[in-house]
Amino acid sequence: MDTVILIPARYASTRYPGKPLVTLTGPDGAKTLIRRSWEAAMSVPEADAVYVATDDERIAEAARGFGAEVIMTSEDCRNGTERCADALAKGGLDPQLVVNLQGDAPLTPAWFLSDLIAAMRADESLDAATPVLRCDPETLSMFLDDRKNDRVGGTTAVFDVDRNALYFSKEVLPYTGGRTFAEGAVPVFHHVGVYAYRPRALAAYGQWPEGPLERLEGLEQLRFLENGAKLKCVEVDAKGRLFWELNNPEDIARIEKVLNA
Repeated sequence: MDTVILIPARYASTRYPGKPLVTLTGPDGAKTLIRRSWEAAMSVPEADAVYVATDDERIAEAARGFGAEVIMTSEDCRNGTERCADALAKGGLDPQLVVNLQGDAPLTPAWFLSDLIAAMRADESLDAATPVLRCDPETLSMFLDDRKNDRVGGTTAVFDVDRNALYFSKEVLPYTGGRTFAEGAVPVFHHVGVYAYRPRALAAYGQWPEGPLERLEGLEQLRFLENGAKLKCVEVDAKGRLFWELNNPEDIARIEKVLNA
């Protein structure tokens, strides 16, 4: 098995309990968030297998109901990366690459994951990578609106000239000072909630303690940076589609608007 996609999902989300089982209505009818995320993963041609990784029987039952394979994981997993590491062990999996498609991003196009997998295959020295997407003016406005209303929305990414991550934040970074930007010129990058890891990176991650930045921001990827590990940012192209994750109840209308467009 070369590439496996894991979809970590938990019921007891701090900000949005029960989020994986929230129903989103599109032209194909009403489907749960976890189902839409699974369908997105199943459309990735490079994936040899797709599993939902959860510690909750309600999510597991729903996933099996629409045909997904499920790996039950420990309740002690604090984030999706830890859950992926646990799923590898529990499921007896031995892939070359592990892709973590978090279960709150049903609008993730298959080519985002394909581009990420291609970047990892092209450079054997990469231990972990994640996609970033240059914001368009509409997405930047959504970021700023969330912060203005004290909502924890999407995540922004800052990286160096070699595309190695410098920081990720729930704040809008870099600071834009209320300036307006033309299409294609917005200096803010939206972090896409997908990761690709070598199994050795997952093994190392599990040995590191949760750091203060990870704890403050609630962003699991900061554990790599706090421990001096590189995390490559792979720029992807939305090809005119709006990308957004389900972080708050207010996001349901945003995502359904895109699904029905």
